[in-house]
Amino acid sequence: MKVMVTGGGGFIGSHVVDMLVSAGYRVSVVDDLSTGRFENINPRVNFYRVKIEGDDFGRVVERERPDAVIHHAAQVDVTCSLQEPLKDAGINILGTLNLLENCRRYRVGKVIYASSAAVYGSPAYLPVDEAHPVAPQSHYGVSKHTVEHYLRIYQEIYGLRYTVLRYSNVFGPRQDAAGEGGVVAIFIDRLLKGKRVRIFGDGRQTRDFIYAGDVACANLAALKRGDGKILNVSTGISLSVKDLFQLLKGLTGSSMEPEYCPPRPGDILHSCLANHRAREVLGWSPRCAVEEGLRQTLDYYYNHGPALKTGVPGGAH
Repeated sequence: MKVMVTGGGGFIGSHVVDMLVSAGYRVSVVDDLSTGRFENINPRVNFYRVKIEGDDFGRVVERERPDAVIHHAAQVDVTCSLQEPLKDAGINILGTLNLLENCRRYRVGKVIYASSAAVYGSPAYLPVDEAHPVAPQSHYGVSKHTVEHYLRIYQEIYGLRYTVLRYSNVFGPRQDAAGEGGVVAIFIDRLLKGKRVRIFGDGRQTRDFIYAGDVACANLAALKRGDGKILNVSTGISLSVKDLFQLLKGLTGSSMEPEYCPPRPGDILHSCLANHRAREVLGWSPRCAVEEGLRQTLDYYYNHGPALKTGVPGGAH
């Protein structure tokens, strides 16, 4: 089976690629390296440095003729989406439409789409299941949700199968120390540099942290299951930011205490996604406990140095 991964040089996408290669799939990667890294790209893939919104992308799909596309290429910076909504929509909506048109034209069988908990906005209840009202609080959340509608229509009209995976807070090796989604990488970066970690608010705000390897497993499972489904990919377990710091403090042997700063306007206090639907539909479940994932992530940064790239984790656009 031939699989194309867009954003395969980015944080999550590169983990998906590595797992596909290990499983014996024939893999191609599209990434313009604006935020992804060349060193993340598996040497056993066909790599194309192109933007998904450009004409060159269509030529790549024509050449590769993949059976499935796993779509991680995106503009993922929430702040950027608020400051530059046209850029955000140009990549996340129009770029994805270009991808879907080329998938239809060259008879790709299925698209697996990386969506986000950002589509839900501030939770009305916890844990958030897929039936929760959608009320994004950023242009990024709007753009990610808009594509979900296009996917449904492309399946209904053109027969292009899809699965939407809505991620909670993903962490792991290769994550950059930038952006809200990179809080684990930010904490690690500062601890390894001997700098105090800054916590906004009282630290009691909670997130659902899931290891990148578990997310990659969900993507592979979706290649053969979950057609036409929207599924949360998460642990279903809440962890406070304060407790996250304490775990990392213990794992690094740091003696520093965090610096508490005023809460940031618009920050969601609590976020946790129910994952029972993904368990049932995909036959998948998260296997890496947060502490073990943090240990593996720290091992990566100990081996690669504490200086992480300043920028937004992501991939081609």
